[in-house]
Amino acid sequence: MKLMAGNSNLPLARAIAGYLEQPLTDAAVRRFADEEVFVEINENVRGEDVFVLQSTSYPCNDNLMELLICIDALRRASAKRITAVVPYFGYARQDRKPGPRTPISAKLVANLITTAGADRVLAVDLHAGQIQGFFDIPTDNLFAAPVMAADIQARYGDKPLMVVSPDVGGVVRARALAKRLDNAPLAIVDKRRDKPGQSEVMNIIGDVKGRACILIDDIIDSGGTLCNAAQALMDAGAASVTAYITHGVLSGAAVARVNSSALKELVITDSILPTEATQASDRIRIITIAPLIGEAVRRIADESSVSSLFD
Repeated sequence: MKLMAGNSNLPLARAIAGYLEQPLTDAAVRRFADEEVFVEINENVRGEDVFVLQSTSYPCNDNLMELLICIDALRRASAKRITAVVPYFGYARQDRKPGPRTPISAKLVANLITTAGADRVLAVDLHAGQIQGFFDIPTDNLFAAPVMAADIQARYGDKPLMVVSPDVGGVVRARALAKRLDNAPLAIVDKRRDKPGQSEVMNIIGDVKGRACILIDDIIDSGGTLCNAAQALMDAGAASVTAYITHGVLSGAAVARVNSSALKELVITDSILPTEATQASDRIRIITIAPLIGEAVRRIADESSVSSLFD
């Protein structure tokens, strides 16, 4: 087994390598003067089982090109099997046509990864589970819920909990987390989105009064939806509101919005390299999913069960 990392999230790649007690493959992933991506692998990978670690986060297109070119370089170097390990799969929110004459970009990116030469894909909390079907190669979708559940139990286990989905579409994810938290009760924030990036909270389905509310979602981008939901929960009598989000995109003024919101704390994973503003915020805490990804990589290499990770 060999591990190769792009530049999108080197701290996570090093943490995964440390968990597996494997060095990262000696490779140069750099830019020419015009920002063209160049990859050179400085050691033999012929006949090897290689895992390419690369999130397609901001700058999304640059990191995606790095991933594709790394895969192509490995294929041309005769690697036996290439697994694209993509902790955050960019373009996942474009998984359907929201209107006429719009693309399904998640499918296009899946085709690009497959055509580049990947033999399988490993991702974490895909925005929609059906994205696995966009790939014509084996695809594993890991869940951060076990990591989050352990953290919630350690910090809020002695409080009356309420797991909350910030919208109707996230109910399945929220229910799965609630089941891990000794079947904690479930509430739903009913909202209406007027236009992209803005949402209006309508009402809360469930009695949250006096409870420590845990908002659960896969992605926080602008933060508007989450902060509105937190305020609505506090207005409904919640004791506190903490958000657990897998992918902290946190673009634009999202960090400032979180800092001034009703959220007690925002907990994100390190699937995306945190910005300086994210690291400096005393409202945002980062938990690692390196052991989760590392164990999945080990099991794929050993041809053992990945799904049993979540039993």
